[in-house]
Amino acid sequence: MVMLPWVEKYRPKNVSDISHQDEVVSTLKTSIANGQLPHLLFYGPPGTGKTSTIIAVARELFGPKFRENGRFLELNASDDRGINVVREKVKAFAQGAISGASNMPPFKIIVLDEADSMTNDAQSALRRMMENYSKVTRFCLICNYVSRIIEPVASRCAKFRYQPLEVISMTSRIQYICEQEKVDCEDGAINTLLSVSNGDLRKAINYLQSAKQLNGEGITKDDIIAIAGIAPKELFDKLWRHVESNSYDLMKAEVEDIIYSGYPVLTILHQLVNEILAHPSMSPSKKAQVCLRVAEADKKLGDGASEHLQLLDVASFLMQTYNE
Repeated sequence: MVMLPWVEKYRPKNVSDISHQDEVVSTLKTSIANGQLPHLLFYGPPGTGKTSTIIAVARELFGPKFRENGRFLELNASDDRGINVVREKVKAFAQGAISGASNMPPFKIIVLDEADSMTNDAQSALRRMMENYSKVTRFCLICNYVSRIIEPVASRCAKFRYQPLEVISMTSRIQYICEQEKVDCEDGAINTLLSVSNGDLRKAINYLQSAKQLNGEGITKDDIIAIAGIAPKELFDKLWRHVESNSYDLMKAEVEDIIYSGYPVLTILHQLVNEILAHPSMSPSKKAQVCLRVAEADKKLGDGASEHLQLLDVASFLMQTYNE
């Protein structure tokens, strides 16, 4: 336990420990009490407890050694989950017989984490298995985007939407971890931690552990900002001055400084959206135009475009729109 990452060390051990997902917890508690579980589809933002929930369910149904008794199979995005794997590995596990233990429900669980990255062919093959082996196997699909799950598969599952964690839930968990690990966070450090993690508790815990390893037991607001890699307020103040100057050469030089400073461009764009929305003198229509341009740059970065060119494009468009 000492060597475990804090994300694993403090992963909820039972369903009752899941934070802020009251409807999911109450429904699953009833299913566990009855020993009857439907096919499940968990979807929502990362770091909100989807994988932790199904692991907690398996632990309560099959005991603490649930991974070793042949009743639990977990496949995630690092595994090949094309149609051949679904037809072979998943099918072989799904159709296998199980021992008739009196203290366990008469079914197995297959977890397909990040199921939205599966091909449509693999999902189509999965559809028939969910019907054919429903007597001995329950499927749990976990994804961020439910729209990428084909309708025939989604309609066979009980769907649960996971909401971004509220500040109160995240604060209590972070404070608990700080007490257990003897970490002293100064005033404002936890608020900064929650702000940069955007409702992702896994990210918040990883940032906290990194800050502890880097700076010891005393953690400040600046430590969290440095670990998270977010740009300081002064950088955006300087950027706005160049926007108001309406000089392309100055803007180009500033974009190059940002790139050479090593800040992730995706993080810069996300912070820039907040700066634009909070700007007092820009009209709502101009803000909308620039935010749309940021969204396009976000998509292009995901497709492998140049960070330098995308940031320069957004900054130039912002300057042009602002000064029209």
